[in-house]
Amino acid sequence: MVKKYKSLQVIAASLLAISLTACGSGGDSNSTTSPAAGASTAPAATKKENITITFQNIYPDPTDPKNGMLKKIVTDYQTKNPNIKIELDSLNTDQQKLKLKTQAASKEVPDITVVNPAAQMQPFVDAGLFAPLNDMVEQNGLKATFQEGILNWYTFKNNIYALPDGNNIAVVYYNKDLFKQAGVEVPKTFEEMVEAVKTLKGKGIQPMAIGEKDSWTGSFLFMNVLLRTNGGPGFLQAVVDGKKTFNDPAFTDAVSSFQDLIQAGAFQEGATSFDYNAGENLFKTGKAAMYFMGSWATGGIETSSVNGKVGVFQFPTVKGKGNPDEFMLAPGSAFAISANSKHLKETKDFLNYFMLNFPKEAFAVKGAVGVAQKVDGDFKAAGYSDMAMEVLGLFKKVKGGDLAFDNTMNPGTAQGHLTSIQNLFVKKTDPAVVAKEHQTAYDTNKK
Repeated sequence: MVKKYKSLQVIAASLLAISLTACGSGGDSNSTTSPAAGASTAPAATKKENITITFQNIYPDPTDPKNGMLKKIVTDYQTKNPNIKIELDSLNTDQQKLKLKTQAASKEVPDITVVNPAAQMQPFVDAGLFAPLNDMVEQNGLKATFQEGILNWYTFKNNIYALPDGNNIAVVYYNKDLFKQAGVEVPKTFEEMVEAVKTLKGKGIQPMAIGEKDSWTGSFLFMNVLLRTNGGPGFLQAVVDGKKTFNDPAFTDAVSSFQDLIQAGAFQEGATSFDYNAGENLFKTGKAAMYFMGSWATGGIETSSVNGKVGVFQFPTVKGKGNPDEFMLAPGSAFAISANSKHLKETKDFLNYFMLNFPKEAFAVKGAVGVAQKVDGDFKAAGYSDMAMEVLGLFKKVKGGDLAFDNTMNPGTAQGHLTSIQNLFVKKTDPAVVAKEHQTAYDTNKK
């Protein structure tokens, strides 16, 4: 079973590991030619079989540096291995999750797919859909490239089943020009954030952006509010341990405060019709003043039109509760290999190459803030922005935190939660009713 809540401090510590690196290369394919007439009749090397590897990923946005990085590594590998074609299936997060569920039901998982850690990936592991990667991570020193403790979230019964692309914290990005235009300061409390929203709204400036069609985005923000109202991490673990229920004041206070933000007009009209990329692009094009997201968003913001105008701040206290140095922690989405891949060895060889080159190529395109592997290079000297350096500075302040709801609870409970929180963007609801929805979902789905 994967190590869960007790590993949070290990993850927090590993977030600091942003020195050292690894990079690697795959072997070239051996080409052969037919002997000319009269030449030696010694047997020629056998021509390698043409192979197609399907690579499902969540880098569909061409403005995201990781999109270009993905294509570069794939192109390099195909050049070195001309008999292998990497077929990309690039989807946004919620599309990929839905597609994978359908594929899993028919046991037609792509050669490489994307899965989230802990509770989200456990059903796939229990169903025997993923291949253990223990042997592959030992090749070419790959395992040593990962930050200490990060692979625990993808390990079940001592088998590693997926390799993460990130190890992130949640922050609030803000547009300095829009803040100045509205005359607002960086909020030091959640209540000040709500007032800033009202002021920005009154000045005709969209206060915050979100892509709530992908329902995890609102959940991620809500969970940071709960991390504060609970006075620290561990609320969901306390529910699992039978020490608390969703009727606890920490939860209902979080719902109440979260709705204060929504009702103040924080988010764009029709927020539930904006997917992740569309919501983020509102901020990246200067049309919103704030954006709450994992630090993985740094690279895309840095290469957007608002680069140089953006700062970051920690999620503040809520009603005087919580420690801003405790963050929502996000061991990232991860690459898993189908246990039924027709080309298991070749797929492992490619993923090994991809992950060995991931930190180097991510660094080159200014997408290395919050990667799960150790990174070699001077970020400032490489031209990373002041904003990126601010985010890196926040990593050093991490004193623990919580994981996302759907990385902690079983899928049935998580879906009930996602739907319940998403509905708050459409209609104000009594916190007691929201708590009951959550408790019912938990009681119905717990094992």
